[in-house]
Amino acid sequence: MARSVKKGPVVDEKILKVVKKIKSGSLSLTHAIKTNARRATILPDFVGLTFIVHNGKIGISVLITESMIGHKLGEFSITRTFKGHKKNSKV
Repeated sequence: MARSVKKGPVVDEKILKVVKKIKSGSLSLTHAIKTNARRATILPDFVGLTFIVHNGKIGISVLITESMIGHKLGEFSITRTFKGHKKNSKV
């Protein structure tokens, strides 16, 4: 179920502070923002920035593009690894 429009998107306050610092020029654009907030919604201010999203084991680097706006950060940091299907030994 989607979040109510009147409540607005869920974005961690720490992420917003760092984005404001980068946009003001006190931090460089190459600075990657580390976060565990997989539920945070991607806003238009995030376009062009790099986030390191934790997937439970390691941090995965995600470069934000315009097509990602409105999605969650966790959608781009896969948590499960596919090992492959079992080989059929009867053949």
